[in-house]
Amino acid sequence: MILISMIQNPPESAKEMVKRSMQMPRLPEFIKTRGPYVASVVGEGIKTLTVYDFEDSKYGEAMKHIGKSLGAFHEVPGFTYSIGVWFRAKDAYEAFGVI
Repeated sequence: MILISMIQNPPESAKEMVKRSMQMPRLPEFIKTRGPYVASVVGEGIKTLTVYDFEDSKYGEAMKHIGKSLGAFHEVPGFTYSIGVWFRAKDAYEAFGVI
């Protein structure tokens, strides 16, 4: 299973975001990450995308750890985030009865 988090914050909060990210504990070994990837979007601010990959059976535990990590930013002015659950195409097709 793949989770993709998208964080957004204004440029004025960038230093605080970096400071807090440096203090975050490591995620458990069963969660593989790609990123974070950062982009500055005119009119929207700074966006940070991270991909989390783990076994479907670890969903609850992974969400607990990922949610706790993202919680470190909750008091940063202008911070917002979303998390999307993504399935491998084969798994999604099977779940929806396509194959």
